[in-house]
Amino acid sequence: MKTVGILTLGCKVNTYESEFVRNELKNAGYEIREFDDLCDVYIINTCTVTNSSDSKSRKMIRQAIRRNPNACVVAMGCFIAANPDYSEDGLDIIIGNKDKSKIVELLDEYFQNKEVLRKQYTGRLKEFEDMYISSFPGRTRAFVKIQDGCDNFCSYCIIPFVRGKCRSKDENQVVEEVTALVQNGYQEVVLTGIHTGSYGVDLDTSFSHLLERLILINGLYRLRISSIEVTELKEDVLSLLKKSNVLVDHMHIPLQAGSDAILKSMNRKYDLDFYKKKIAEIRVIRPNIAISTDVIVGFPGESEELFLKTMDTCYEIGFSKIHVFPYSERRGTASSRMTGKVSESEKKDRVKRLIALSQTLEENYMKKFLGQVVEVLVEETIDGFSYGHTGNYLHVKIEGEFSSHTFVKVRIDSIEYPYCLGKVEK
Repeated sequence: MKTVGILTLGCKVNTYESEFVRNELKNAGYEIREFDDLCDVYIINTCTVTNSSDSKSRKMIRQAIRRNPNACVVAMGCFIAANPDYSEDGLDIIIGNKDKSKIVELLDEYFQNKEVLRKQYTGRLKEFEDMYISSFPGRTRAFVKIQDGCDNFCSYCIIPFVRGKCRSKDENQVVEEVTALVQNGYQEVVLTGIHTGSYGVDLDTSFSHLLERLILINGLYRLRISSIEVTELKEDVLSLLKKSNVLVDHMHIPLQAGSDAILKSMNRKYDLDFYKKKIAEIRVIRPNIAISTDVIVGFPGESEELFLKTMDTCYEIGFSKIHVFPYSERRGTASSRMTGKVSESEKKDRVKRLIALSQTLEENYMKKFLGQVVEVLVEETIDGFSYGHTGNYLHVKIEGEFSSHTFVKVRIDSIEYPYCLGKVEK
């Protein structure tokens, strides 16, 4: 029996795809081990969203080669798609963002011939690669990939080039997959994709229609959207948010910049006025909803004044959390050719300031729930305490040990960042 270690870098889509690969290999007779163990096969599912992602991808590939020079080392995913000529001595199978589902037959071919296999494709991918998962070992919430690709072409982003066109999973297959996960004990499911809200643009359906079917699945207690663009929060989606408590009280809506000047340079598809009005509309429907976001700092042309505008915008909107990213130049994108580059030291300083603001906003949001009873999905227990998340993504530390995959009602007594602390209500 051959052993395999799998490492996932990057986003939830990669996490889902790696889990599919893990299941396929396990069903084919491979023994799944930790990536740090001595294995016959190592698989690195790479990321290329930033320069540091590229560096981490290269580092982990080389680390696997050094750990066992006799192993079959597989590199797949976005870093490979963005760098089609990449190679390393000891790297045996090279796959972009197509044919991950064929991992078993690719390994069979390699072990039969012992020759390097390279599966690279020119042009933007146009076909959705079907994958199906009925369990997600080690997790209390399951991910389901419903969509791949992006057609937005934000000026800083390499992902449309490495992930291809927007394409969607068959709607009936999504419903079947979520139903199977629920039947296997997962009460919370996260819908994920590269551009999740564009689901259905290539099919005779829509994202809202899919949501409408999913919220009716018996036993599905929470349905979470990993991320959605503000332009995709149209009336049909908001109407479902209004009528169904299965859709959680949390949305992740990327902002990316808090000034119209930088949004325009980024080729984002909205201005601040549109974004703010949409957030206000959502909060009329769900007054206590948690809204988290992504912000890039140090984009070309971002002066100190424009950065402060972003700080003010984030404070005014009152996000529950801000994921902060320093601008990372990606070869081949429109922004890589722009003038007005911001120094690395300035980027680091702005990241630090925006993260500090994010913590303030997080604590402000958490304090709203002091004295309230919330419902927590327990994820793990450590040293006499249980940990889990609410639907609106409060991270709660609970006195006592409770079984994972179960819901408990907890009264929030205090805040100890990054946790809300409380006891189970009897």
